[in-house]
Order: sequence, then structure tokens, then C-alpha cells
Amino acid sequence: MGSQRVTGPHPPALGQVDASAGNRRWLMLALGTAAQTSSFAFVYGLPYLIPTLRHTERLNLAQAGVLVACPTVGLLLALYAWGAATDRYGERVVLASGLGLATLSLTGALLVHGLVLLGLMFALAGAAGASVSAASGRVVLGWFAPEQRGLAMGIRQTSTPLGMLLAAVSMPPLAAAYGLRGALLFVTVLSGVMAVLVALLVVDPPRPPKAGPGGESPVSPYRGSRTLWRIHGASALLVWPQFTVGAFGLVFLTDVRHWSPVAAGQLMAVGQALAACCRIGAGRWSDAAGSRLGPMRKLATAVGTLSLLLAACAQWWPSWAAVALLIALCGLSASTNGLSFTSVAELAGPHWAGRALGVQNIGQNLTASLAPPVVGLLITAAGYGTAFACAAVCAISAIAIIPVRSVRSESRRSR
Repeated sequence: MGSQRVTGPHPPALGQVDASAGNRRWLMLALGTAAQTSSFAFVYGLPYLIPTLRHTERLNLAQAGVLVACPTVGLLLALYAWGAATDRYGERVVLASGLGLATLSLTGALLVHGLVLLGLMFALAGAAGASVSAASGRVVLGWFAPEQRGLAMGIRQTSTPLGMLLAAVSMPPLAAAYGLRGALLFVTVLSGVMAVLVALLVVDPPRPPKAGPGGESPVSPYRGSRTLWRIHGASALLVWPQFTVGAFGLVFLTDVRHWSPVAAGQLMAVGQALAACCRIGAGRWSDAAGSRLGPMRKLATAVGTLSLLLAACAQWWPSWAAVALLIALCGLSASTNGLSFTSVAELAGPHWAGRALGVQNIGQNLTASLAPPVVGLLITAAGYGTAFACAAVCAISAIAIIPVRSVRSESRRSR
């Protein structure tokens, strides 16, 4: 399993990691990251099509926000079921079947028009894509020892900004050249290719026996402790600033700064590249510190501070400074995801990790589904400054909820 640091609160091992696995674990990391990236290119890339959706489907900003939220609503409703299926049937089956169903749903979206039918197809594709959120993280964590998991999960969590980056550089020009259907065809083909690759190459990580030495079944990690619930709550709050910037950063650049959609998408792609680097750096930091939640709290403080500064600039000085803060916040607001997911999986253990990650994803995606329409209404009613100030309040609230002391106490008791 590898040695455990004694300087920090490493939770119990997720499973028995095979020391002789060699390069296989890095292949699993690459496949898990690529599968999630392909899913997120659609689920979280739709905001980059807001101008096209408004023009092609004749929607106002609030209606476009509802359509953008449909994939995360579908994902939200299906996450726990996919997590339970992963705990029971394994990661490979869940990944391949989910990506295949997502490909079929996206194919259906190519054939329909209108808010209702497009929303239905997007929701079904999001529900199928939830399989990737539930299973690909387990593939990564199951193949890596605790002292490497922060870095591994940080790399795995780059799938969100990488998916947004891919969408930012591809969807606006594709939509400009081939319309909405051309952009949707791109993510449909991407999903189908990844379905084939994971079916052929993914190997489920080794797991310990389900029953303990006395034949007892694994106890729920939620029993008698609020620690996991506090992590779920804090990470859900931290999604709000991430999606405020991710969903409406491009619209801010086009409506307020009067950039073209293509140029704005290219700059947002830079922000998503920065987000990927921040997630890797945060994961490595947590491995070195021997703590996932201590760095998470410090990063939440930084996100809250940047959000307040951006709110002030957007309200009174929407110039180059606001653009710089927007890109910096785009990167930093994504940095905590890998830390929270790693902590949840480690605390839940190998037989509850799928369900616990499902609950974690439910909280985050509930926030993600609410953010686009609510932020769209806030911007319409009160401007961008108010929307960014609301993001700051969420980040600052998360600081008090992150259970750093609780995890340290539980770690001392387990040792």
C-alpha cells in the first residue's frame, strides 16, 4: 500500500493498491481524465453556446440559462444510482454503458428544436454522463496509494477545466461555421469515441473483501458523524463562484467589454487552462501537507477575496482589471474540487466510495444546476457586480463549514 505520512491526517486506505501495477495506474488515470473531459465538454460547455442558443432558438438570457442547466439537472437525478451501480458492478461497466447512452441522447439532440425538446435531450445526456462522475474518480483513487492520491485526483479533476477549455476553443467557432448542430455533433462524436476506449481499456482497481474479519458488512461512513456532510456542503458552496464565472464570464466579456464570442471563448480557455494547473497544484500541495481540507480552506479564502474584488470592479470599473480578475478567479475557483473529492473517497472507504462520491456530486451539481438561471436573473435585475458579490458570500460561508478539526480528530482516533 505504501508508507503513510505521520505528519498529517491521512484517512484509511481506499483499497489494496497493487505495488506492481506499474504504468497501468497512469493509463487508468489518463482514461478516467479523458472520459470525464469528454463528458464535461458537453455538460459544462453549453454556456459557450449561449449566444448561439439565444439566436437559433429565439431564447432570452434566463431561458438560455435554463437550457444550460438541463444537463446538470439530469446528472443530479442519476448520480447516486450510478454510484451504487459502481459499488456493485465495477467501474468499467458503468463507464462504458453511461458514455454509450450519453452518445445516443446527444444524437437525439441533433434532431430536435425548441426549449422543451432540447432540454429533455440535454437532461437525458447529462443523466447518462453522470456515470462518468460516479465511476472515473473511483478508477483513479483505487489505483493510487494515499501519498499519491492528491496529485492523482488533482490531475483527474482537471477534466472539468479541460472540458470547458475544449468547449471554449471548439464550440464558438464550430457554431459560427456550422450552427448549433455542428457544435453538438462534435461532443456527440467525442462521447462515442470515449465509450469505445473505456470499454476496451479500463481495468477495475483491486478491492478488499466486502466482509470484515468477523464477517460484518462495511458500516456507513455517515453513521454517527457529520464530517462527510460538512465536506459535501462546503464543496457545494464553492461550486457557486466557479459556475458564476464559468457560465457568465464569456457573456460578461461580450456584453460589457464588447468582445467577439470567439475572442471571449479563447480568453476563457486560458482561464480553464489556469484552472487545470490550479487543481494539479492543489492536489500536490495536499500530498505534501498531509491534509486535504487545510489547503481547501485556504483556497476558499482566496476565492472569496478575489470574488469581492471582481464584484467591485464589475460594478464601478469594468475595465482590464475586471478581465484580469475574471481569469484569475476562473482558475482559482476550480482548485478545491479535487481536494474535496479525494477527502470524501478516503473517508468513505472502498465499499462506500461510489455512493459517497455520488452524494458529493449531487450537492455540487445541484448548485451547478441552480447557478445559471439564478445568476442570469441576478445579472438581469441587478448587474454583474451583484452576481459576483453573491459568489463571494458563498465562498466565505464555505470557510466556516470545512471540517478540518473533525478530520484531524477522527484520524487520531483511527491511528
